[in-house]
This record gives sequence, C-alpha cells and structure tokens, in this order.
Amino acid sequence: MISVVLPAYNEEAMIGQTLKEVCDYLKGIEDRYPWEVIVVDDGSRDRTSEIVEEFARDEPRVRLLRHRTNFNLGQALRYAFNQARGDFVITLDSDLSYGPEHIGLLADTIVETGAKVVIASPYVKGGKVSAVPKTREWLSRAANRLLSLTAKGSLTTVTGMVRAYDRRFVQSLDLKAWDFEVNTEIIYKAQVLRARIVEVPAHLDWSRQKAVGDRRRSSIRIKRAVASQAFSSFLFRPFMYFVIPGLVIMILALYSLGWAAFHTLRFWVTPEVDEFSDAVLAAFELSPHSFVVGGIALIVAIQLISLGFLSAQNKRYFDELFHLGTTVLREELGIGPYREPIRREEVLRSEAPE
Repeated sequence: MISVVLPAYNEEAMIGQTLKEVCDYLKGIEDRYPWEVIVVDDGSRDRTSEIVEEFARDEPRVRLLRHRTNFNLGQALRYAFNQARGDFVITLDSDLSYGPEHIGLLADTIVETGAKVVIASPYVKGGKVSAVPKTREWLSRAANRLLSLTAKGSLTTVTGMVRAYDRRFVQSLDLKAWDFEVNTEIIYKAQVLRARIVEVPAHLDWSRQKAVGDRRRSSIRIKRAVASQAFSSFLFRPFMYFVIPGLVIMILALYSLGWAAFHTLRFWVTPEVDEFSDAVLAAFELSPHSFVVGGIALIVAIQLISLGFLSAQNKRYFDELFHLGTTVLREELGIGPYREPIRREEVLRSEAPE
C-alpha cells in the first residue's frame, strides 16, 4: 500500500485539480498499489480545507489533516508520516510541479530496489526542467551542488521534496526540522544510518503555477531557503568549512614566512652580520609585512585546521549517538531489525470490540 502525502498552505487555486489528477492516476495503478491520499492543511487562511473535504466526500481514500496555525513543512510532514497507513509514503508538491506519473515511478523503484529513500531528481541524467524562472533554477542547482559536494555519495538533488520513503524507516528518524530543511535532514540522517538512497530522473514543470498566476500564494521564501541550505551543507561536512580555508591560509602564511626566511638567510651570510638575530632584524626592516602577515596567517590557519578536526570528531560522536537512539526508537516502535513488522490487520483485530 502507498500513502501519497500532499502538504498544502493556501492552495485553494490548485488543490481541487491536484486531487483529481492524483486520484485519477492512482486508480489506474490500484491493481498493484492500494492507496490513500493524505492532505495536510498547514494552517491555510483560504478555502483549502473546505475544497479537500468536499472532494473527500466522494473519495473516502482522501484524508484531511489540519493544523490550526501554520507550522511549516517539517511539522506537516511529521504529522503525515505518523498518520500514514501505507507501507511506502510518497510526498508530492501540492501544485504538481512534478506530475502524478512520478508516483508510479517512485513506487516501482522503491519496491524493486529495496531502498529506504527514492528521490525524484530533475538534475540527474534523463531529468528535465521546464518553465522554472532562470534565477530560481540557478539557485536550486547551486544549492544542490553545494550540498552534493558536502554530502556523502553523489546525489544531485538533496533539497527536493518529491520522494518515496519506507514508512517504518522514516518514522524512526526522529525528525526535528520545522520547515523545508526537513528534506535535507532526512537525507543526512539516512546517510548516517547507511540507508540506501536512490535517485530517479524526473520532470520539474512549473507550467501549472504560471497558468494559475496570482491566484496562488506560495509559502516558499527563497532567501531563507538559500541560507538554510548553506547551513545544511555545513552540517553534512563541517570539516570542509574549517580545513579548506585553513589550508589556503596556511599556504599564504608559508609563502610570507618563506620570504622572511629567505631575506634572513641572505643577510646572515653577508660579512657585515655576525649574529642570527641581527639578520632577522635586518630582514624585518626590509620586509616587515612578511613577518606580520605570515605570523598572523599561521596562527589563524592552525586554529581553523584544529577546529576542523574537532568538528569532525563532534560529528562522529553525533553519528554514534544517533545510531544508538534510532536503534532504541525502532525497538520501542516494534520495527527493529530483528522483529517482524506489525501488520495493520493484526492492529485492527486487536482493537475490535469483543
């Protein structure tokens, strides 16, 4: 069974058509995948909930979860993950910037590969981008490339939301992020647990959004997203943010101090200078900036490189603690590696009245 999750915030202009297209597609594959659709209305101030409720009267497999206030994407996804009944959870944008055909692609891939996470990526070979503003596309590509460089593996899309998850696995991650950085947090924690992550080529198409125009109010905040993604890359590999600048500054320090040493030796071998300290003084008078810049740069480089090793050690401690905490949580939830998963039929039977 698959649970399709649609987070929604002020989506009255598109949510009705989105539900129709998604349900029509799911009816075409229900011989392989029993399904449900979960819409999480994250505190919308328009008619989003009313439209979903009207649709659900004719299609009981559509469920509405509501937040009275806007808690942002992270909380919406956690709510949906905890309420999902399917073996696999597929998250989609409520504007269908990735068409409903991606549901079948993601479901087939996660079943065939046994992966814990499958990502729909427009940037992997075979993927495609249409009608996305160039500035937005460039920012997205740059952010994902930065995250890919710092993350383990060779993922091309780390921030995207359109994915398939093994439900029991994603429930065990103990997610904390409140907004769209939850997508990066899931990848980070999945990599810590050495979970298998697979990418499939996808088509990112903003034609629907352009057709709706001003009737749709997007909750995406670009500046905050860019800052969040930059910070997420730091969390993936903080070592790089200290050691690489430290090595660059170390090269500058060695260059400056090398010139200082060269001038010192040049003066020391002359007959006029008897003491080494006099040679150093003469070299300093000739090129004081070599001593000053080189000395300061050397101190800064040593500090940065030391911080890099400390951050790497701290990250390793976090990874170990997260491994331990996740193992304990999985055992408490009954989804540990040595325990059979609890089937819904057994739960329903146990809850049935005598």
